[in-house]
Amino acid sequence: MTDKYAVIGNPISHSKSPLIHRMFAEQTGQDISYEAIEAPLDGFAATVARLRAEGYKGCNVTVPFKFEAYQLCDELGQRAIDAKAVNTLIFRDGKILGTNTDGPGLVLDIQQNLGIEMMWKDVLLLGAGGAAAGVMWPLFNTGVSIEVANRNMEKAQALVKEFEGPCSVRTRRYEDLPGHSYDIVINATSSGLRDELPALPDGLFKPDALAYDMMYGRETPFMAYARRQGATLVSDGLGMLVEQAAVAFDLWRGVRPDTKSVLEAMRKL
Repeated sequence: MTDKYAVIGNPISHSKSPLIHRMFAEQTGQDISYEAIEAPLDGFAATVARLRAEGYKGCNVTVPFKFEAYQLCDELGQRAIDAKAVNTLIFRDGKILGTNTDGPGLVLDIQQNLGIEMMWKDVLLLGAGGAAAGVMWPLFNTGVSIEVANRNMEKAQALVKEFEGPCSVRTRRYEDLPGHSYDIVINATSSGLRDELPALPDGLFKPDALAYDMMYGRETPFMAYARRQGATLVSDGLGMLVEQAAVAFDLWRGVRPDTKSVLEAMRKL
């Protein structure tokens, strides 16, 4: 019997997750189906309830439901507790189990696929929503220093609150960015969905800097800005998508797929 999985978001038509999981299933011999489901903005919980009633085994969660998914879970893994956001649900024994695979996916992509050693690097993280929350602890654990820039400073301060003390994690307003530069700048905002660019100054990138946009599938305004500014390496988030999907697939199926071949195939599409 085919086990059913899905990704839930709004919007969701752009998602490449169904194709990635189909490749994983073919590679590992797993009998699963995986589809993209758009939930109404006020209907996430109802959508999850429907999927559980229809026998789904789990689902991924994307914008804008990661915080709501966190609240919906009966049990949470440590990565979800750290992030206070959930992107992977497991339906088991009548319970909803939640974790977050975004952070591991991002770190794996930067370190393994892009070949960048992260320790001691200065990182600027743009945004303080669910995408940013999911990667804070995994980024911090690589030994980087992090500054979070966001239009809403209350959200940014809430995101870094648990790092208060000797940890090198700070907040910064967009208007205070001029005069500061970074080894890695990560766009975790949804600006790319709207073809917009956060209010970023010139001179943001150190020599040999990486500009990384969590959006994927097209050249975003942030990526174009980074190229104009001379960032040495500019990447979209397709590698992160594939890597976080592999972590979720392993949690669901107990087998870890090879991501390199899938990422190479996705890059050719």
